[in-house]
Order: sequence, then C-alpha cells, then structure tokens
Amino acid sequence: MNEHLDRLSPQPLWRHFRTLCETPRPSGHEAALAARLEAWADAQGLAHERDAFGNLLIRKPASPGHEQAPGVIFQGHLDMVPQANSDHPHDFTRDPIETYLDDEGWLRARNTTLGADNGLGVAAALAILEDDELIHGPLEAIFTLEEESGMGGALNLAEGWLQGHYLLNLDSEDRGEVFIGCAGGTDVVVEAQLPTAALADDEVTLRLSLTGLRGGHSGIDIDKGRGNANRLLVRVMRVLERLDARLTSYQGGTLRNALPREALAILALPEEELEAAKAEVAELQATLRKEFAGVDDALSLSLESVEMPADEPLTGQATHLLLAALHAAPCGVERMSQEVPGVVETSNNLGVVSLAAGRFHLGALVRSLHDSAAQDLADRLRAVFELTGAKVRLENGYPGWTPQPGSELLTRFQRVHHEQLGSEPAVKVIHAGLECGILDGKYPALEMISFGPLIRGAHSPDERVEVASVEEFWTLLRALVEDLTR
Repeated sequence: MNEHLDRLSPQPLWRHFRTLCETPRPSGHEAALAARLEAWADAQGLAHERDAFGNLLIRKPASPGHEQAPGVIFQGHLDMVPQANSDHPHDFTRDPIETYLDDEGWLRARNTTLGADNGLGVAAALAILEDDELIHGPLEAIFTLEEESGMGGALNLAEGWLQGHYLLNLDSEDRGEVFIGCAGGTDVVVEAQLPTAALADDEVTLRLSLTGLRGGHSGIDIDKGRGNANRLLVRVMRVLERLDARLTSYQGGTLRNALPREALAILALPEEELEAAKAEVAELQATLRKEFAGVDDALSLSLESVEMPADEPLTGQATHLLLAALHAAPCGVERMSQEVPGVVETSNNLGVVSLAAGRFHLGALVRSLHDSAAQDLADRLRAVFELTGAKVRLENGYPGWTPQPGSELLTRFQRVHHEQLGSEPAVKVIHAGLECGILDGKYPALEMISFGPLIRGAHSPDERVEVASVEEFWTLLRALVEDLTR
C-alpha cells in the first residue's frame, strides 16, 4: 500500500511519511510508531531516549568541525486526528491510511484524514537526521505524544532535557509563511445527568440528522464561515421543541478540536405533530442551504421514523433547558485581534455533544491569543451550563506563544527563504495551538519559529497536501540547517 509515495521527491521524506501512513497513530495510540522510530534510530546509530510521558528524543552529533555551532531542535507530534466519512468504516488503531494523488497535484487519503498534520513534519525531521551530506551543528528531534487530544506530550515534556538553542516547529500548514506566535487554549467539559420520562402513548420516535458539512480545523478554519453541526442541529431542535419534541439521544462531532461535520438526534414527538415537523425540517433545510451557500453546499437535513429506543426521552423541561444552554453557548469566532489584523483572537468550538440514557456530555475547545480572554470565555461557558445544574470543569489548558519578531532565528529564516525561493515569507501569528507556547514556558531561552508545507482541510477527511510545496519545504529546511551552523 502507498507504493506511489516512494516515487515522489524528496524521496527520503516521502519514504518516512509512508511509514507514518502505514503505522496507525491516533492520539493515545502512538506506541507502535514510537517503537518503529526507536528501531530506526538504532539502525542509524543515533542516540535516543524517552521521558516519563513517552515523548521521544533522537540526537545526532554535529558534522566534524561544527561541534560548537548552536544546536538545532526539530519538533513535531506523532499523533494524528482520526476522522473518517460516516459511510467509510475505518479503525484508526489498526488500519493504515490509504493515500492517492489527485489530478491537481495534491496528496489525499481515501475517506479519512491524511495525517499530513503532523506526519510531514515528523518525516522531514527524520529525513534530515539520516542526511549524511548535510553540514550541521548538533541536532535533536523531539517527537511529542497526544498533541491532538490536549497537548499532553508537550505539557508533560521533561524539563532540562533539550540542549539546543534554535527550535524549528514543523507543524504549520502554509507555504511562504512563517509563524512566530499562536493561540493558547483550554478544554471545557460539561457533564450532567438529566431527568427522563417514559414515552407517552401518543408519541412517536424519530431520527433527526444533519450531514454534509465540510468540517475542518477548529482553529485555522474557525473563521471560514463553515457550519458547526452541533450548533445547527440544536437550532433545528429549538424549532421542533415548539411542537413538544423531547430529546432521547444525541451524537454530534467526534473531537473537540475539529469542526463537527455531522450530528444525529433521536427524539420523541406527539404523532399529531409529525407532518408539521417534517414541514419545518424541509423549510429549515432550504434556509440553512441558503445561509451556507458556497461554503457547505452539501448540507442535508433528514427526519425519519425509527423504532422505539431502549432509553427514555428527557422530560420536556430538561429538553428545554439543555437546548437553551447549547443555543446560548458561545460558538465560533468571539473576537478578531486588534494587534494582528485578520487573525482571530478568541473563539470556541462546540466540538463533541452526546446524550444517552439522560447522561449529557459536551467537549468544547476555547482558544485565544490572550490567556486571560480564553479564561473569560471558558468561564462564560461554565456559567451558561451551571444554570442547568450541570458540572463543568476546565482542563488541558495550555498557554499561547508570545511573538519574538526581532529574533535572530527569524532574521536568518527570512534571509534563507529569500535566497532559496526568491520571496520574502509572510510573518504571521496563528489561531491554533502549536506546542511552542508550552515549550517556551519550559525552555524560555529557546528561539522558535514554525513553518511547513501547504496543507488544507486538516482534521477532516478533506485533508490534503500540495506535493510541490513539500519539495520547497524540504529545500528550505535543509538550507536553514546549514545556515545555522555558520
């Protein structure tokens, strides 16, 4: 599988990426990949070690005569976001990723996320470590775990472990750009046991589904105007509530850092309101398609009868309070940055919503360039759901990365970019969680930048990478490493 990757250039990088595609690695399941990389390091004669959390560090001595050059650290994460189309069964803990090249020069996966985020950064670091023609100072590659599920690897990274002076984070997704700052964030987890009541004799059971949204990265794509399946299905349910609909179960989204593409609710409804409900859903589908034309053109709403489930529906009052809280909860862009024009400052993603047997769960991810603003928005979410009696906790908080626009590393990167590619890179701050903010807190003396090839659709089955940009990325990375030895 994926033999065509061996024919792409630069071959060493794509060979390593093929290994990553064929080694399952969703968050929390990186052990097999880490073991393969340790075996590879042994075969290369490279020193390696793991910290208590399991993060992997590989070291390579400097080229002869360059032992005193500042050390360079490559940084990326081993895990990937596991997202598949609903009609495509895929076990991300066992099944490899099947890739293909489209007619426009993009590498994609069949019906799943590709794992270019951050597989290509990891592959590039490995290819550099085995490049015996490259002139370099001391090299380190730090590969963290569980980045996508809460930055666990970076948050638990051993202190006093890294020795280098410059850190190159290889987890960005835009050619011609270099990132020097990023948003911090925190998870908001809401849980409640809600009261239920037996199905009445005059009630029927229905399945309400919303599908066809594009989804995407909850940071990078939050300002693209794409629909959030949880937000939209709650909007539909609010209308059906007027017809005395009661929620029985709900499932929307799979990851707190991915824009939810689909949501499904089982509800109870007085049989006499069935035709009115179907008419409302048809009208809402037309309304939403008009609102999201050109963005989510495949949006689809359906309402169909199903057999009575084992679970009782929520009471009417519990349904009302839950839908009201979800409808009032902040979702999407909260504020644009005044300091960095065109960049989102603060946002929230209603990522995962579930209800079963009266047990409600919400997993949301708040992001902001200002830690204080992230804390405030998270507290607003807490306030909304505590009004319903739910328990709310904030966890996996991580700091933003404060820009250093005058750093020596950035100056060198800008010069090398111009020399190699003939253009000046755009210097940017990203509304996404890079591990640099956490690493900056643990290693404040490090100078850091982040760059990578052109990736689009991360965190969704539409994820793809422009093959030509990977070769540019590789050329730039090699040239920068050699420049940093001088």
